[in-house]
Amino acid sequence: MAPNEAPLHTGIIRLLQHFGWKWVGLLVSENESGEQFLKKLQLLLSKNGICSAFLQQVPRIPAYEDLDKFTGILFTLYGHYTDSKTNTFIIYGESLLLVWLTNVIYFLDPTLKENTSFRKVWIMTSQFDFILTGAQRSWDLQLFNGAISFQIKSDEVLGFREFVQSIKSYLRPKDGFIKDFWEQAFDCFFPNSGLPTMDIGKCTGEENLDSLPRPLFEMEMTGHSYSIYNGVYAVAHSLQALLSKGPHQDKRMVGKMVQITNLQAWQLHPFLQGISFNNSAGEKVFFNDKREVTGGFDVINLITFPNRSFQRVKVGRLDPNAAKGEELVIDENSVVWHPGFNQVLPISLCNEPCYPGSWKRRMEGKQFCCYDCVPCPEEKISDKMDMEDCYKCPEDQYPSKEQDHCITKRTTFLSYGEPLGISLTSAAVAFGLITAWILGTFIKYKDTPLVKANNRDLTYTLLGSLLLCFLSSFLFLSQPGKVTCLLRQPTFAIIFSVAVSCVLAKTTTVVVAFMATRPGSQMRKWVGKRLALFIVLSCFLFQANICTAWLATFPPFPDLDMHSLMENMILQCNEGSVLMFYCVLGYLGFLAIASFLVAYLACNLPDSFNEAKFITFSMLAFCSVWLSFVPTYLSTVGKAMVAVEIFSILSSSAALLGCIFFPKCFIIVLKPELNSRHQLNKRKN
Repeated sequence: MAPNEAPLHTGIIRLLQHFGWKWVGLLVSENESGEQFLKKLQLLLSKNGICSAFLQQVPRIPAYEDLDKFTGILFTLYGHYTDSKTNTFIIYGESLLLVWLTNVIYFLDPTLKENTSFRKVWIMTSQFDFILTGAQRSWDLQLFNGAISFQIKSDEVLGFREFVQSIKSYLRPKDGFIKDFWEQAFDCFFPNSGLPTMDIGKCTGEENLDSLPRPLFEMEMTGHSYSIYNGVYAVAHSLQALLSKGPHQDKRMVGKMVQITNLQAWQLHPFLQGISFNNSAGEKVFFNDKREVTGGFDVINLITFPNRSFQRVKVGRLDPNAAKGEELVIDENSVVWHPGFNQVLPISLCNEPCYPGSWKRRMEGKQFCCYDCVPCPEEKISDKMDMEDCYKCPEDQYPSKEQDHCITKRTTFLSYGEPLGISLTSAAVAFGLITAWILGTFIKYKDTPLVKANNRDLTYTLLGSLLLCFLSSFLFLSQPGKVTCLLRQPTFAIIFSVAVSCVLAKTTTVVVAFMATRPGSQMRKWVGKRLALFIVLSCFLFQANICTAWLATFPPFPDLDMHSLMENMILQCNEGSVLMFYCVLGYLGFLAIASFLVAYLACNLPDSFNEAKFITFSMLAFCSVWLSFVPTYLSTVGKAMVAVEIFSILSSSAALLGCIFFPKCFIIVLKPELNSRHQLNKRKN
């Protein structure tokens, strides 16, 4: 009539998982039933990541000749009691096991009764019940305060308490069980019992069962009693069903039932299996296909009181028919723990839990529940308790300082609004305005000897390209997009190739003009604007073709760099083809070196307005900037990389502007007397 015991194993596992207890002690009766229970439970414990801190098998009360064994077990149990890490004990066995557990306190260390720091959570199965008889009747159960017990499901049976209260021993003088129970429970004797009187009084038979402490007698129907109650009614209903079938229902069976006294127990089995009735508690009782009652278990919380009484409080249920993982339902807030826990959820672990930001490293030679807590390595996190390993954040996130959660990275790029962007923007605007002023000055004084002496068209083209160079830096300061990424590098490369080719054309024109002055020189046909135009156009077109091939094959595109910086994602322009990018830079370097060499060769040619010396210095500065650009560019990331390129553009353009045009502007604006043909002839002489 009792439900199958097998679901208890699952219920215990679910209870341990619910409260996070992974380091538990096992106290089991030393018999065949205990062996079977232990075998099944240990397998489930291991599968669910729970370890047994100890395993103690407890025999029945030993004989006097086995007192050494008795004492040894007591000391062993005492050692388990005082283990502060093991706060959860699982008990399986008969109620006599209670004697062993309480003996530890009453014989070895009575101070534990008053010591609130001693606290344990006892998990008990349906076989265990709280009874104290004989010499233990004066003991209390404070040790088990807060225990959790799986009890056979029971309901309140109407009239049961009134029935128990009405029992008097004198009403049943021939009932030996009542007589013996009465003498033990009320510590008295009946005159005709044959017991020595000693110091105990006589039993009157009028004693009230309701006055007994609950460890001696409970007025409510327990789970075991409820099963017996249902069993009696099941047999009664089966007998009624058997007798109501009549003699012609089954000749083989009924033919033997001449009298009810000849009825055999096995003859009731077919009727018991199909029985179904409602008991007085309103519960429907019937058997399933396995001939078991379809009932679960109640989860009971034991609350003890100083007056040696206790109260059973239902805090949950175990339903074997529920879905996997949902078999146990428990109201955690209703559970009352041992006072030593200060009503805080008890912890039963081999060691302190590993908090987020660390991971579990197993201790060598220990059970898997024992481990060291190791901080997560750099760039990894753990965001839960007791994680087996740390893991990396997604690409768009980075670990927090405590390494216990991921933070979304911010998207960054070099913009106008930040200090570095403001500084570069201001420099570009300032140089642009200066270039525009110089261009305006040269246009205003276009007929002066100084301006005319150095090819005005090349000068205007060079100044215009320098102005565009300064303005092209704004493409690098804007938010990277599909259009801006396509235009950035090709625009910069083509404009700079025009500027450097103008410088090359200027110096080449000076050299050719000097060589044409020699008698019989064939270079005279190259003197004029055609040579300069050819150099500028050819250099421009060659660079334009490189950029066109670049855009046609592997064009630049917007990209997010998620790895270079820890806390930021860099929105940048991916060059598409690094080879093409360095081909563009290499061609500019080739033009710059050619211009430097030609200017260096022409710097000593006799000419009052020979600008080859200034071009030499300008190209020296230009080459120095871009030679230092490459290693600096490769060693930086993010905003710094863009800032390096902008700085290189501005500084190299400013070098050309300053070295070539500032000396001329100084003469045109501040020394106009030097800007005359008379002064030119004087300097030639």
